[in-house]
Amino acid sequence: MASRKMSLDDTTNHTSNRYGENLAKLRGYRRDHSGPDRPDFSTIYARELLPQGSSELTGKFLKEVVDQLIEYIKQEQIPETKVLDFHQPHELREKLQLDITDKPVTLEQLLTDCQETLMYCVKTGHPRFFNQLSSGLDIVSLAGEWLTAAVNTNIFTYEIAPVFTLMERVILKKMRDLIGFEDGDGIFAPGGAISNLYAVNAARHKLAPDCKTKGMQSVSRLVMFASEHSHYSLRGAAAVLGIGTDNVIPVRCDQRGKMMPSDLESKVQQTKARGDTPFFVSATAGTTVLGAFDPLNAIADICDQYNIWMHVDAAWGGGALLSKKHRSLLEGVHRADSVTWNPHKLMGALLQCSALLLKHDGILESCNELKARYLFQQDKNYDLSYDTGDKAIQCGRHVDVFKLWLMWKGKGSIGLETQINLVYDLAKYFYEKIRDREGFEMVLEEPEFTNICFWYVPPRMRLMKDAAEKKQRLNQVAPIIKARMMECGSTMVGYQPLDDKVNFFRLVVSNAAVRRSDLDFLIQEIERLGKDI
Repeated sequence: MASRKMSLDDTTNHTSNRYGENLAKLRGYRRDHSGPDRPDFSTIYARELLPQGSSELTGKFLKEVVDQLIEYIKQEQIPETKVLDFHQPHELREKLQLDITDKPVTLEQLLTDCQETLMYCVKTGHPRFFNQLSSGLDIVSLAGEWLTAAVNTNIFTYEIAPVFTLMERVILKKMRDLIGFEDGDGIFAPGGAISNLYAVNAARHKLAPDCKTKGMQSVSRLVMFASEHSHYSLRGAAAVLGIGTDNVIPVRCDQRGKMMPSDLESKVQQTKARGDTPFFVSATAGTTVLGAFDPLNAIADICDQYNIWMHVDAAWGGGALLSKKHRSLLEGVHRADSVTWNPHKLMGALLQCSALLLKHDGILESCNELKARYLFQQDKNYDLSYDTGDKAIQCGRHVDVFKLWLMWKGKGSIGLETQINLVYDLAKYFYEKIRDREGFEMVLEEPEFTNICFWYVPPRMRLMKDAAEKKQRLNQVAPIIKARMMECGSTMVGYQPLDDKVNFFRLVVSNAAVRRSDLDFLIQEIERLGKDI
């Protein structure tokens, strides 16, 4: 490996001047857009805005903020713009005025704070951001989120959120129909982890309803099953609910990352033989790293045989149900008792937007209701079935449905299908581009989803004969290249180890703004940043 320290931490020489011009535009935007009608915000304070202050001034202040946001969005979509302007935590802390003081600051300072915040945010809607399962920026969904923020209501009762509670019913039924549930229920939750928690709680309540009032001492040892590659939130749910992380039994996966039904059945039998109660199996439709889809029908057969609640964590892969070409990946999902589905991932809705869908009606409310009399009065002047608060483990619940409803209505299911097929095609393009390219090695051949996992082997490592040493050094390559990417701000892509595999890159395509040229750029950037390692 090169002796110079750059290989670890001095990556600033990789910074390209082509990003500076666009960053300067963002910094100078407010100066360029000042005019005679613009108030002198340096002498105005928040107390002069509504509700007690001037409506005209409020409008002009908000317009300044919206102008900043629109300019940010426009800059974000320019491929040559930085994905991020990276600083170490202590450096960024020095650049930003984060301390809260006793005296208020002016609106001018608040506008500056907004602008600086945008300047240092990671542009997750950038076409060269491949770091997370959720990426992109759908403009209609954004408009929905802005409206939701302006309305600023809670979605626990019809009386306080009449439109949104109706929308939630419509969208949850639409999603259940796509799964294949004839009836059922559902709830929007703050992320897939909480949706999975809802599912575990519902499954436990169906088996042992006394746990709600008497606790875990009212039932024998409960055991859950999830694959080795399942999301960590299943273990988190077991911890929160008192089941215990030791009682989440990992099920082996095959070489493609799919749960092995034979190992699942063997472990179910083992737990029953020692007197434990297996009550919950979580299959995955789109694992976080490899993008694997578990064999749902085979898992459902086992769950039926042993009377176990079957959950499908389709937080990542649920959107494939909208594609006639790819929905077969979730064949058998209709046999599940519950499904987690995150529209903020493959479908492209804004964060956060996660739903738990259940085949059975009534369980969600039965296991969560506490009948708070100051919220859920029984003598209201409308149909009380529209009050959703007693289905939730939360009291305050953000309105997540409107941005999804508005986006879905704006694109139609046909438009969403086209979008999902597009990101699949882009992922296939990237895979075919690197599959036989010198220096690139695939972790998983012929991936079935938009996760493309690969190693980059720098030139001086390609002829190494000592396999152990090569493996050890290869483990450092992805972290070094990723650090250089972040320092120069050109692109972002995730990496991780898995099982016995050392660190590798995981490209995720879920952003409809990505073009083939952006994927070509990523390949070239990896080669450029890694050639001297």
